[in-house]
Amino acid sequence: MGYLTIDQEAGGALEDRKSRFLAHLVPYAQFGDRLDALRKEHRKANHFVTAHRHLLDNGRVEESGKDDGEPSGTSGMPTLKVLQGAKLIEVAVIVVRYFGGIKLGGGGLARGYSGAASDAIAHASLVPFVKTARKNVEATFAEGSELERRVSGLSLTVVSREYTATGVILLVEGPEETLKAL
Repeated sequence: MGYLTIDQEAGGALEDRKSRFLAHLVPYAQFGDRLDALRKEHRKANHFVTAHRHLLDNGRVEESGKDDGEPSGTSGMPTLKVLQGAKLIEVAVIVVRYFGGIKLGGGGLARGYSGAASDAIAHASLVPFVKTARKNVEATFAEGSELERRVSGLSLTVVSREYTATGVILLVEGPEETLKAL
């Protein structure tokens, strides 16, 4: 795949003919809450254009770009194309626009939104995307300590332990490829 992602929010900005574009690149899991917070924080803003890319369990990429009242195709899609070009996954970008009184036209809007998104990406700490999963592994009481050592040695996380009459069931989380070693 070769995807990249982020683990913390990054910001970027662009100004064109008095219009201000403020981009917020956020982890996908924080997208909805961050959009709500930005709408409250920037009550006088004219538009909140969004784009996101999310990896579904079946390996398909869900993605969208929303124009939020801007002319169709001038904001959401150019912003999404920036995420695609950067090979980002599990991220969203929210671009807050304050209208400066001068109409920018379709090309100007596309440059403004995509430019602000590109600036946010330039300020982000990009990391390789690793798909994680969970797996139940079982062991008898006699094998439990060895299983715990293997899980720790593989740098996996124990999400939960369930004790049964014969042993323990661990719910383990980590990179999908590493889980195959258990």
